[in-house]
Parts: sequence; C-alpha cells; structure tokens
Amino acid sequence: MSVSCGLECVLCVGCVRWMWKRLTYIGAYDSETWPPASPDDFEPVPRICQIIMAVSDDLDNPKLMPATRGYTQIDGAGVHKRTTYDEVGTACPPYIVYVDRRRNEVVLAVRGLNLVRNADYKVLMDNKLGMQMFDGGYVHHGLLKAAQFILERETETLRELLRQQGPDCKLIFAGHSLGSGIAALMTVLVVNNRKAFGNIPRSHIRCYALAPARCMSLNLAVKYADVIYSIVLQDDFLPRTPTPLEYIFGSIFCLPCLLFLFCLRDTFKQDKKKFKDPRRLYAPGRMYHIVERKFCR
Repeated sequence: MSVSCGLECVLCVGCVRWMWKRLTYIGAYDSETWPPASPDDFEPVPRICQIIMAVSDDLDNPKLMPATRGYTQIDGAGVHKRTTYDEVGTACPPYIVYVDRRRNEVVLAVRGLNLVRNADYKVLMDNKLGMQMFDGGYVHHGLLKAAQFILERETETLRELLRQQGPDCKLIFAGHSLGSGIAALMTVLVVNNRKAFGNIPRSHIRCYALAPARCMSLNLAVKYADVIYSIVLQDDFLPRTPTPLEYIFGSIFCLPCLLFLFCLRDTFKQDKKKFKDPRRLYAPGRMYHIVERKFCR
C-alpha cells in the first residue's frame, strides 16, 4: 500500500512539474543561450520595416511617424515601383521596389498577410507535407510560386537598377509574415541564378524576414543562413507553429481545439524525430530574437 502511494505521489509531482514548466515557458527561453546580436547586424532592421510598411502606407504621412523615432524617413523619390492588389491579382501580396541611393541598395519588399483578403490565405494554404522539393530540400509550394511570379515580373527591372547603381550595389529582399516567406524564397532563387542579375556576388544579396513563415526545410535554412536573416519578436506564433498552415486556416470546426491537439502532439514528439524529418519546414536562415527577459511576460 505504501509503495502504491509513493508511486502516485511521484507521478503527481512529475505531472505538476511538467505542467508548471509548460505553462510558465516564455519565448525568451528559446534564445537564452544565443550570443547577442551586434549593432551592425541589426542596424538595417528598423529601416527595412519602414520600406515594408511603405507598400501600403502613405509616404507623406506615415502612420508610425518614423522621423520622430530617430529613423530616416523613406524618400518618395526612391520608390521605383509600388504595386496594388489589382496589379498582382491573386498570385501574391503587393510589393515595392525601392532604390536607396544613399546606401547604394535596391530593395524589393513584400507586404504581410491581409487578414481580410482570401487570396493571401490561398497562397499560404497551397502546400502539403513534402509537396515541393527544391535545391536538395523542401520548400513551401504556394510561397515558392509567389516568389517565382514576382521575379518573372521584376528580374529585368532589378538587373537594370543594379547596373545603374554600379558593381558595389546590394540587392535586398524583405517581407513580413506571408511576405517574409516569399522574400526568403526569392533570395534562394536569386542566389542560384546570379547570372540573371549581372553576376552579383552572393555577399551583396541579403534578405530580412520579419515574423517569418516556415517556408524551407532545415538543411536549406542552414545553407542560406549567410544571406537570410529572420527576426522574431518575443512569442510570435507564425515562426513557431508546428501545425501545417493549411490545417490552421482551412479549419472550420473548433480552431482552438485543433490547434491544441496538434501542438500537444508535437510537444510529445521527440526532437530527434522532428529533426530527422526532411519535409518539416522551418523559419529561414539566421535567427534574431527580440525579447524582454521577464518572467511570464
């Protein structure tokens, strides 16, 4: 009898400990062993955010008034092209081509998911596990198609702008949320087809993926870590979710229950099994984590 009570106590303590660790886990723990980022690496991020917002923002009266926060306001004269939903149709979100002459950069930035636009959800849901092989790994099928669509339209424009700016000009891709996955896969396509862009050096190509969608397998995320920088804020959901996005956004029955079941299943799956699955998609490239290291924050 005493042995049975002892086992029950051990089991109860173990369960309580597990629940406490899960319920008090915060996003800051993910990166607590990472080295701090250098100011030079992170310096472009606020400026890149402004360019992404410029896809849909009024440049003369920006919503966040970046000039008052110590940032450089986007120069309207540098906007070479800014698309609308009517121009891109259902293939991808709108984007902007911006020339920063002061920093000698050509930037192509893609806006994020529009929560009231069905076409954006269709791009995100156009994927099945292991559906799209690419460059020795796996990528998100719908995001790759959107990346190919934009490059088919803008390769000539980008090549000409790079030629005008000179051999030291850098080519920057950027995006937020849905647009971050598209920008990351555009970067992969350009790195593998640099002749089409005037033989631009790999070191002159960079991608900034803000709140990135999981869009490529682990081997590709590592392979392109020198050119793709992903920025995650605190406990952001999109870069972390193990649930296939087509299940999340395609669900019409008890979405919270569905998310709970998938996340619970993933919690009990061993890390070794996760890493060994070549079809599992990850946030792209090198990861930067913006955190506030306070308990339960």
